[in-house]
Amino acid sequence: MSSLEVLEPIFRLIPEVKAPVHTEEFNEKLKWTAIVLVLYFILTQIPLYGLAPGAVDQFAQLRAVMAGNFGSILTLGIGPIVTASIVLQLLVGSNLLDLDLSSHKDKSHFQATQKVLSIVFTVFEAGVLVLTGNLMPIDNSYMLVLLVQLVIGALVIIYLDEVVSKWGFGSGIGLFIAAGVCQAIIVGTFNFFPTADGTLPGIIPGLIQASMAGTPDFSVLIPLFATIIVFLIVLYGEAMRVEIPISQGSVRGHGRVRGAVGKYPLKFVYASNMPVILTSALLVNVTLLSNVFQKIGYPILGRVENGKAVDGIAWLLSTPNNLSMFYTEPLHVLVYALFFLICCIIFSYLWVEISGLNAKKISEQLYKSGIQIPGFRSSKRQLFKILKKYIPALTIISGIYVGLIAFLADLTGALGGGTGVLLTVGIIHKLYEEMAEEQLMSSNPLIRKVLGGD
Repeated sequence: MSSLEVLEPIFRLIPEVKAPVHTEEFNEKLKWTAIVLVLYFILTQIPLYGLAPGAVDQFAQLRAVMAGNFGSILTLGIGPIVTASIVLQLLVGSNLLDLDLSSHKDKSHFQATQKVLSIVFTVFEAGVLVLTGNLMPIDNSYMLVLLVQLVIGALVIIYLDEVVSKWGFGSGIGLFIAAGVCQAIIVGTFNFFPTADGTLPGIIPGLIQASMAGTPDFSVLIPLFATIIVFLIVLYGEAMRVEIPISQGSVRGHGRVRGAVGKYPLKFVYASNMPVILTSALLVNVTLLSNVFQKIGYPILGRVENGKAVDGIAWLLSTPNNLSMFYTEPLHVLVYALFFLICCIIFSYLWVEISGLNAKKISEQLYKSGIQIPGFRSSKRQLFKILKKYIPALTIISGIYVGLIAFLADLTGALGGGTGVLLTVGIIHKLYEEMAEEQLMSSNPLIRKVLGGD
């Protein structure tokens, strides 16, 4: 019996997006993905009614990862969904929740629980932002109005994510992050709408304007160059593989021909970019909690002034976004870097274990497919022994790799945030692979049948 079965009465009360009965065609998936993307951009432009004009975005540095737009009904973005995922991963990873995620029933309970927790955290985070004054209403009578708008916006995001996961390509979380970061990069580079003082905010228009005035400042190009460099490094990492020689043995009961030789590729960025998403969401919640404690008169996590942490743990864990901070705030940079990397390693391990990418699960899948290692007897134990040499090491190395890139890119002030660029490249690369595979199977029904499709 699953440890979450007691929550089934609650699960039945929560609306869900039904999965398609039959396998969707490429164009159908593309249509739903495009519809959700357009809806997302429309929602980011709907302002919060009753919000005071002087409100400060306390999460500006992590806004790209939250995939929200401050001051709109999507201010919370994907924060509640990712926070729920963190809590469940920690519970399952510490065996406080006894779940076998290879089981369809347990996986279904896990997903339903994540949705329930996402709704709980939606209410909690919206309450914190409004009640601590981070989202200040024009007067107190609008506090409930703001709260309701934030909750509605976050709930819409939860269900749009579910629509993409079941009817479109990739996941809503990835799609929203990539959309927000791409928008930030384009606007930050080419925005030619003048500000109140007449300057052009975009990097390229601003540089042209300054050059025409005889005062060019080429240092403004650093964030643009940093963005390009991060893009190339991440793309290179996504293409790297560790290849294990394999041969085709016989499948029990199927009598498959022996001798076919090939290679089983293990991605260098084995845990994908999920460790960075989860670590960034954790940092958002540290800031939220510091607001809560400060509001009740016990600023044990540090004080926040004008939307920025000024001391304590909250300050140490705020994102450094300028290279000069190496010299002006070395302790801050060092503590943040260590915390960020350690969390990325932990979440990398948890993600691999929970998503069924560990050596045990992969060896079982390969054994059932009749795969063996050349020169070794065909056995599940032997496959596990070989994979155990690679997967745990790749899990740790990939966690350090993505964490280090995100940290250094943030420090350079890359457009869209270094973390955002890192995530976006990985998301788009994975989306491209999924779309290419789906297009191939749509045009060749026989391939879909061989790969186990409907």
